[in-house]
This record gives sequence, C-alpha cells and structure tokens, in this order.
Amino acid sequence: YRNKRLRFSTDLKRSIKESDIIFICVGTPTKKGGSSADLTQIFQAAKEIGSALNKFKIIVTKSTVPVTTGDEIEKILSKKNNRNKFSVVSNPEFLREGEAIRDFTYPDRIIVGSNDKKSNRLMSTLYAPLISKGAQYINTSRRSAELIKYASNAFLATKITFINEIANLCEKTDINVEDISIGMGLDKRIGGRFLRAGPAYGGSCFPKDTKAITSTADKFKTNLSVIKSVIKSNKNRSNLLLQKIYKILNNKIKNKKISFLGVTFKANT
Repeated sequence: YRNKRLRFSTDLKRSIKESDIIFICVGTPTKKGGSSADLTQIFQAAKEIGSALNKFKIIVTKSTVPVTTGDEIEKILSKKNNRNKFSVVSNPEFLREGEAIRDFTYPDRIIVGSNDKKSNRLMSTLYAPLISKGAQYINTSRRSAELIKYASNAFLATKITFINEIANLCEKTDINVEDISIGMGLDKRIGGRFLRAGPAYGGSCFPKDTKAITSTADKFKTNLSVIKSVIKSNKNRSNLLLQKIYKILNNKIKNKKISFLGVTFKANT
C-alpha cells in the first residue's frame, strides 16, 4: 500500500478505467433448493463492468464457475460494448484455506483459459514472477479452464469418500484403516493426500462443487455417475456417524452432552 501498488476503492467506474486486467472474484454458492451454482453475483459484476469499459480490457473470472459461464459473461458485455473492446478469460484459483498466501506465491499450476493469443500473452506476462519461480503455466480453452477446477475438487472429494468407505469395511474386519491409507498412498499414482478417513467432507468448496459439476453434466445430458455416488455416500457417512452415537448411548440421547474431538475443518484455520 505504501508503495502505491495496492489501492482500495468503491468507485467501480474509475477503478475499471484505470485497469488493464479486471478480476471477478465473487461467490458462487449452491442455488437455494437446487444443486446448480448461483451465478447472480457473477452476472451482476459483469453488467457493472460492461457499463464502464472505456478501452480494451481483459475480464478474468477467478470465481469457480460452471462450463459456459465465460460465454454468458461475453454476451452480457457485448450488450453495451463492441467485441474488440474486451476479452473474457477463465483463471481458476486453487488456494487452500489456511494456506492461501503460500499457495498464491508458490502455486502448483496456473491455468489460463483464453480463446485469443493476445490475452494469453498478457496473462503470462502478469504471472511471469511466479512462472520464473517454477510455477507451471498452462494455457487452455476457456471452457477447459472452467472445468479443470470442478474436476479437481470432485476428484479430491472422491478420494475422501473412497477411504471412508474402505474404513467401513475395516471396522467390520478389525483392520486399522490408517495402515491401508499408508500402504495405498505410497503408490505414486495414488498419493497419500486426501486418503484420511474421518467424518463426511464439508467446508465451503467440495459440497457445492460436486453438486454443481453433476448439475452441469445433467444439463448436457451426461451422467457423472461416480461423482453422484460420491455425493450420496458422503451424505450416508454423516448418518452412519449419527447411528454410532445412538448405539453408544443405547438410543438415550435426550439431554446428553456430546463432544467431538479432532473433527475441525482443517488444522490452523
């Protein structure tokens, strides 16, 4: 801030006019009563940006959005602007809660989904300091970038659900599931991360993103049966743990105080 590299403002028009690259970073929660992503905030941001464009800008979607959202943003911007005045790019974030600053500075990969060379060139220049430190820069189509984020989260959720189902078998066969996790995780093709048995996955990403990707697939008449099974199994996991509590307390749970140890969302957050 002292070096005039960072400025906060509520003056949207002025901020847009003084910028070359504009990032949309708003929430995409699950629609109330549904499973698809609520894109109200995204489209509202696009409308406001569209009203203030003065010269060529790159509009970057940082929020987690379903496939074709970039196409919709493009349509909104086109209502008040010529197509040569802007370019819409998808640049999903992969920040972990509790590790966001470190992940931003040392990312595994930088995904930029752009349908034109000029935008890709400018985005690679923007990320040059991180690329020079070893970050993988990958340029894809815009729709590919939108899907990479959802596919990644759905796969991690699948790993959690998989080991939880194995844990159910371990309990019936008097096996320590941690031994299984270690034995499996040492296979480099599998890896040990997200193979820790526990309660159902939660947090702010996996529940909404697994629902959203299956909802998108249904829209395109494709059945993502594995991810649908993950969602169902994860829901069953919560019920299974409740049943355990009932069993331990012989169904006498009225006025009982129950304490859970070690089920925080993530250590140090």
